[in-house]
Amino acid sequence: MSARILIVDDLPTSVKVLAAKLTSEYYDVITAHDGPTALETVEREKPDLVLLDVMMPGMDGFEVCRRIKGSPGTAHIPVVMVTALNDMRDRVNGLQAGADDFLTKPLNDTMLFARVRSLVRMKRTFDQWYLHQQTSRDLGFDANPDLSQVDGSGAVVTVVDASEIQGGNIRDLLSRDDHKVTVLKTYEDASKTIADDLPDVVVISMDFEGDEPLRLASRLRSTEVTRQVPILLIGDAEDEINLIKGLELGVNDCVVRPVDEQEIVARVRTQVRRKRYQELLQANFQQHLSMALTDGLTGLHNRRYLESHIDGIVRRTGDGTKGVSLMLIDLDHFKRVNDTYGHSAGDEVLKIVANRILRNIRGFDTAARFGGEEFVVAMPDTPLDVAFTVADRIRVKVAEEPVTLPDGSPLSVTLSAGVAESDPKGDTTADLIERADKALYIAKHEGRDMVIKAPPPPGAEADGNGAA
Repeated sequence: MSARILIVDDLPTSVKVLAAKLTSEYYDVITAHDGPTALETVEREKPDLVLLDVMMPGMDGFEVCRRIKGSPGTAHIPVVMVTALNDMRDRVNGLQAGADDFLTKPLNDTMLFARVRSLVRMKRTFDQWYLHQQTSRDLGFDANPDLSQVDGSGAVVTVVDASEIQGGNIRDLLSRDDHKVTVLKTYEDASKTIADDLPDVVVISMDFEGDEPLRLASRLRSTEVTRQVPILLIGDAEDEINLIKGLELGVNDCVVRPVDEQEIVARVRTQVRRKRYQELLQANFQQHLSMALTDGLTGLHNRRYLESHIDGIVRRTGDGTKGVSLMLIDLDHFKRVNDTYGHSAGDEVLKIVANRILRNIRGFDTAARFGGEEFVVAMPDTPLDVAFTVADRIRVKVAEEPVTLPDGSPLSVTLSAGVAESDPKGDTTADLIERADKALYIAKHEGRDMVIKAPPPPGAEADGNGAA
């Protein structure tokens, strides 16, 4: 996973060692050696993650973290504080200053990389919502809500712990922060109860036999209704390997016992604030854009929104690390549907196809009705081959299940699609759409019911062509 990481440390040797480790894992590393420079760099570069030393002359790491998290433009950037001190008070102070995690030197490389990957994934999700918000601002709507103003108390928390004593202790600690806490003692109870009564945060103890905690975490992440619920794992030092596995599975945070009461409260509060902030971003986006930028028939975005949104994504391709793939979809022989069955039947077909498209893309991908029977899907940070696979999956899903018309009769529908990838050396929205349109034309010309990859622009490295 490529990402830009800012290392902040006043000791050149520490910076060099940490930078070498991250570079070996193919991260793009930038550095700063004092607090003021770090703040300037964060504001200018907008890194994906900040690794921040605590002990620095002048402005210490706590103050740097508070300022990063206190600015609406940088509050969503993950901050991991790093120190040679192993004082629990420092950990708590760092978390209370807004840090997303706290690591102690000497760093465990495996745990470090797992933490980094986990937080970068979280940051990428927020990036896509920020991009939606930027599109909203470009179209004259309100700005982002402020993360620093989001409260992290008074949430619904589910604790899963086989030990009645340990579970009760966690419940008592979190209840002091006005959380409503439920303790479940079995894997079976947790699997059903969490899905039925969705909490704001799930805290899972590793004190179960076998791999039940990880199986529960995996199930929560793979189930649609619980996919976005933050998960925190608690384990002993000997559980480190499984805690790392948990982070790779999508767990948001993990804690090693003994757990300080202020630390667990601070970590849960952080997860609650993140969840509530994402919900605010979603609500803000839906509230301001649904009427002006949504196709009234299908519920997808309309062309106006799509073109503005793609403009924002394409502008980010200049660093060569972030681009967009775009699929242009057209229903085959749609005019015959309207002519034979009437426009109400045609409208039903469009609505059902739009729904099938949405069910087969990611939450932060953007689907739009481009006009008539044409649809477009923009997929940020997605290579051409992956977009082609998704487009072909949509093609199969549409073709394999007939559409039920208003009179109850079935109608077989197929689609053709062209897929194109933005050029990191420079591209425009019009260029990208044009290449996808040319690929779509080939699909139509060669028999329909297929997906075609657009060739790369002149001068770009060939990526091959394919059809299904």
